[in-house]
Amino acid sequence: MKKLVSLLILLSILLGACAKPSAPVAEVTQAPAVTEAPPPTPTPLPPTPTEEPLDFLALFQEVIQAMPPDKGYGTVKVDALSEELATQPPFLLDVREPAELEKEGFIEGAVNIPVRELLKNLDKLPGMDEPIVIYCASGHRGAMAFAALKMLGYTKVRNLAGGLNAWKKAELPVATGSVAAAQSISKPTIENQRLLAALDEFLSALPTDKGSYTVKADKLNEDLASGAKLTLVDVRTEKEFQSGYIEGAINLPLETILSNLDQLPNKDAAIVIYCVSGHRGGVVTMALRMLGYTNVVNLAGGINAWKAAQLPLVGAAVDWMSLWTEFLTNLPADKGYYTITAQALNEALASEPPFLLDVREAAELEKDGYIAGAVNIPVREVLKNLDKLPAQDKKIVVYCASGHRGAFITAALRFLGWTDVVNLAGGLNGWKKAEFAVEMGMPEAPVAGTAPAVDAQKLADLDAFLSALPDGFYTVKAADLNTELASAAGALTIVDVRTAEEFAEGHIEGSVNIPVNEFMANLSQMPDKNAKIVILCKSGHRGALVTMALRMLGYTDVRNLAGGINAWVAAELPVVK
Repeated sequence: MKKLVSLLILLSILLGACAKPSAPVAEVTQAPAVTEAPPPTPTPLPPTPTEEPLDFLALFQEVIQAMPPDKGYGTVKVDALSEELATQPPFLLDVREPAELEKEGFIEGAVNIPVRELLKNLDKLPGMDEPIVIYCASGHRGAMAFAALKMLGYTKVRNLAGGLNAWKKAELPVATGSVAAAQSISKPTIENQRLLAALDEFLSALPTDKGSYTVKADKLNEDLASGAKLTLVDVRTEKEFQSGYIEGAINLPLETILSNLDQLPNKDAAIVIYCVSGHRGGVVTMALRMLGYTNVVNLAGGINAWKAAQLPLVGAAVDWMSLWTEFLTNLPADKGYYTITAQALNEALASEPPFLLDVREAAELEKDGYIAGAVNIPVREVLKNLDKLPAQDKKIVVYCASGHRGAFITAALRFLGWTDVVNLAGGLNGWKKAEFAVEMGMPEAPVAGTAPAVDAQKLADLDAFLSALPDGFYTVKAADLNTELASAAGALTIVDVRTAEEFAEGHIEGSVNIPVNEFMANLSQMPDKNAKIVILCKSGHRGALVTMALRMLGYTDVRNLAGGINAWVAAELPVVK
């Protein structure tokens, strides 16, 4: 029994040794939750360096400071340029379009680089310290090219005042045909390439359909008349402004305008700049455009173009010395000095009747009759009734009794823009002497229409003269003059304004002969302005014109011989040959 138990124990031991051991059971514990770490804060990179924006305000102020008034603000006048071209020619740069050169010609020796291409062709300009004169048509584009080159470092640049228009007006020669192609002649060093790019962008984009940001005088006048909302800025000096300006303009001189931008409206408002000829206005227009003003234009040709179009100015003192000099010097002898004979008028009335203006007093018409078809407006009232006259390009024949008052009105209307006004030689007296018919009574009242726009100051001056005409209208009759001569003892100066040939045929003894076309060039031969002077011609017309001129120029005791030498001879008074 013991053996059996021992065997069983041994057997169990052996079986236990042969069995695979069980895998130990590990104690399981809960792992803690893992929290994701926040991303690291990036270290800021240093800012990328950026260039400061171009300070166009400062740049244009610098250009303006380099435009001295005593040197024409950087311009050269046509006569001065003409002299330079004959002695020390500058580089002459024409910045117009090729089509303009073909149509209008060019100044001999000029190089053509259109303004929009200029800054892409700086190698075709001379050195940056060499003299350059720029020109365009009126001075506007030349001013912009001038400003651009000045900003880029060109030191001796000038713009032709008034452009080719002024050159032609001075009757200086222009060449025609082809212009030689511009050649590369320099290697300019432009320090500020960003400025070059900005200026090139501006000039390249100048609009052809807007005149490179200009407006013509007639268009501006139409806009003003229609009530267009725009701001007129006169950039001339205060003294220039006071000599006459466009109504409604504000005066911001070139030297100060960029320091007074607060006086301009918002940057999208319509603004018109003007100066004398377009140069200063062109620089300011460019400056304002590059400062963000979007609707700025320059008056093409400046105030000179406005005056040439005979448009009105406020406060302008009229230069009557110059106007009378031009008028009398250019009186056409071949057109009867702006007269018409009775015979020629009679023929015209039968075929193409002109507007017939009788400037006598109503009592004269009632007494002496009038030419059929005439409109009566007495001489003192004519300029107050411009609405009763025809258009300025229609033919007007003026007449009075002898031709004296008719001459006054002929001159006045021509000064105000009427282009075809003549005076009936000898007046109604000459008409009757030729035995042409007159109507009795009074003609129908004139019909009012629309008065044309005329120079306000000229109108005021001329109306002041005519309105103040005394009885006798500054005439002296032949018999009265003869009496004065007998008693005056040399205190009276008689001036015969007929031609030398007419004078030689017979004249009043002691008279001085100064033909009407030469009169203003010999004004120094007149005595002082308070001396007694009598003017005479053939029938009274030329004498009346000179009388009017002298009176308006301050001579206080000037009269015209009524009826001229014809009346003197008709009175059987003596002449010498």
